[in-house]
Amino acid sequence: MPSNVQNQGLNKNLLILHFTVFIWGFTGILGQLISISAVNLVWYRVMIASFSLFLYFKFNKTAFKLSRKTALKLALTGALVGGHWILFFASIKLSTVPVTLVCLSSITLFTAIFEPIINKKQTSKLEVIAGVFIVIGIALIFKFETQYTKGIIAGLVSAVLASLFSIINGRHVQKIEAPVIAFYELSGAFLWITLYLLGTVGTSGLVVPKPSDIGYLLLLGTVCTSLAYVAGVSVMRELSAFRVALITNLEPVYGIIMAFLFFNNTSTMSAGFWAGAAIVLSTIFLFPVAQKQMAKRRNR
Repeated sequence: MPSNVQNQGLNKNLLILHFTVFIWGFTGILGQLISISAVNLVWYRVMIASFSLFLYFKFNKTAFKLSRKTALKLALTGALVGGHWILFFASIKLSTVPVTLVCLSSITLFTAIFEPIINKKQTSKLEVIAGVFIVIGIALIFKFETQYTKGIIAGLVSAVLASLFSIINGRHVQKIEAPVIAFYELSGAFLWITLYLLGTVGTSGLVVPKPSDIGYLLLLGTVCTSLAYVAGVSVMRELSAFRVALITNLEPVYGIIMAFLFFNNTSTMSAGFWAGAAIVLSTIFLFPVAQKQMAKRRNR
């Protein structure tokens, strides 16, 4: 009976994660539709998300105060979140939605490398191999899509930051509720981006969005950020950072399909892109199968 309950909880969290990844795939579409720069876009995104979570706490009379030390830790993690999103949208604007989303698939390799170091556990050879295959796919894309070099580099660094804050959140969520983590991290991201803007270009660097951008920004800040971020953090109470990273690699599938539907840009992608994408996505689907086979061999 307990195992059935455990399996039901696992399946529920996997379903929530898949839904969250689908929403994240849509952020690439919004990033291409919104006309303002990547830094301004993320500034508005985290401001709207933080405010919506604050209203949620007030409306539900939810306590969300933390100790100064814990709040500071979460705010510092917010710097990684803000940097990840800025580079993500910069990558989209420097390349295309599909290229950026496939670059983001390298989160799997980075998580396979960083998680054992941060959590002090044994490195999984299977996870590293899966990550290497994904990097081979990325290399194919890099080789054949050389006109997007800057966008690919931005996408890969964005993946490094995403891997780091996912692993860190896997530890935070064991002690703190997911909505509270999301509020402090997104508020921290808002603070750091504000300081960056003030320190580099001043108030003149903040662009007022066009009327056509406002609706997209509200959708991005509420559904695609505050709601999706809380859901993405909450599942980490049951799922490992690597499992989350692996399923997150389905984001290119959802994102590329939506990009085709919205922008009809299939002709811009070369054979090299599709070969690399095929390797990445095949690795995602075959990894759980290989993992089960290895577990069976150990139990013999």
